[in-house]
Amino acid sequence: MKFGFDNNKYLNMQSEHIKERIGQFGDKLYLEFGGKLFDDYHASRVLPGFEPDSKLRMLMQLSDQAEIVIAISASDIEKNKIRHDLGITYDVDVLRLIQSFTDKGLYVGSVVITQYSGQKSADVFKCKLEHMGISVYRHYIIDGYPGNIPFIVSDEGYGRNEYIETTKPLVIITAPGPGSGKMATCLSQLYHENKKGTKAGYAKFETFPIWNISLKHPVNLAYEAATADLNDVNMIDPFHLEAYGNTAVNYNRDVEVFPVLSAIFEEIYGECPYKSPTDMGVNMAGFCIVDDEVCKEASRKEILRRYYQALLRLANDMGSKDEVYKLELLMKQAKITVDSRKVIKAATDLAEAKGSPCAALELEDGTVITGKTTKLLGASAALLLNTVKVLGHIPHDVHLIAPSAIEPIQKLKTKYLGSKNPRLHTDEVLIALSACAATDPNAQIALEQLPKLKGCDAHTSVILSDVDMKTFKKLGVNLTSEPLYEEKKIYH
Repeated sequence: MKFGFDNNKYLNMQSEHIKERIGQFGDKLYLEFGGKLFDDYHASRVLPGFEPDSKLRMLMQLSDQAEIVIAISASDIEKNKIRHDLGITYDVDVLRLIQSFTDKGLYVGSVVITQYSGQKSADVFKCKLEHMGISVYRHYIIDGYPGNIPFIVSDEGYGRNEYIETTKPLVIITAPGPGSGKMATCLSQLYHENKKGTKAGYAKFETFPIWNISLKHPVNLAYEAATADLNDVNMIDPFHLEAYGNTAVNYNRDVEVFPVLSAIFEEIYGECPYKSPTDMGVNMAGFCIVDDEVCKEASRKEILRRYYQALLRLANDMGSKDEVYKLELLMKQAKITVDSRKVIKAATDLAEAKGSPCAALELEDGTVITGKTTKLLGASAALLLNTVKVLGHIPHDVHLIAPSAIEPIQKLKTKYLGSKNPRLHTDEVLIALSACAATDPNAQIALEQLPKLKGCDAHTSVILSDVDMKTFKKLGVNLTSEPLYEEKKIYH
């Protein structure tokens, strides 16, 4: 793997700057975590060398000083909002986050339900958490938010919110996803801390956009691609430019809310400690890019990947044309087309020639491997077997799984489990391969090649089943698909 990012340098710089922020404000720092606290696969794709758990590892260096508060919006609970990368609702993800943090030895102090206005499902969730021994607080919808500053910063505004009891000098505010009310939670706490005579401050842990690289750098364009459904836009921070005469990149929501945030700070403390939204962020990522070209190329691939994801959502009536149009515009800005990703042309050309679904995968050295649909295997399953053969230097004509071993599995699927498709999916092929590895050295060699697929690009000429998509994800393969089903049906 080509590295473009120094992860160890990042961990050290980021943790040191957080310690500095704690010291800047005195007794307590509320640190809003933007993006995912762990499993940050977007960052690891666009900044090769960034570890998906980097933020968590950095936080563990400060575990003796930190506690975590998880924010979730009552409206998100009410409408069963789903975190699409995991396929679970936000309330379920709160439970997952609590368990994950606890398993790592981090202290989760409480959960705050934001934008609360008596939602029944939020009350049920609150009771469920409390039965588990987890403290739960409610923050309410404030009339006139965010414009009516005098009302917001009053006993009827922030003062109505339940004060979150915390014991550590560093309080991490995180959430299952965007729009959960993290910033409002921090500001509400500042109001209450000030009334109690506690010196407390606020900062944001940011990764994207990276403030000290150019606005149209592919890494920053890839962030816009990742948030295209939210209609976020990167922009030059006008407050930073005015205050310091230097350009810095931020995004529209932080820039738009900064005057309000500044006014709230002034209302609470008499002055705002920050001159710009960029000042609020703790973001050392830009200083840790060690190979700019590697990061640029990885980010261009990510934009294309996001484009195909948007097409897939649109095909499933879960996306919008506006999201697709925005991604097409980002592709133009990044000067890329679908032909920029070799696996797309390889898969679609082979499918056209064969008249059936096909798939392609690109190895790190640029070698492109293909797989086609057969009577025994689906295209993606065939692709996996062909790839591990190449990586293991196994002749193409060698059968890693004997047809006699596949046929009983097909019989099980169609005769006993009611499947109409006799071909083996990727997970079934891997299970069969692992069984053969017990007696066949070639199968064992092939099985040992699977870790090498992590980070590889793949493309299929049709939409895959959920099973196949999940298998590629578990292997760490960056998969895209044409927004077409193999068969035209009302229900798939």
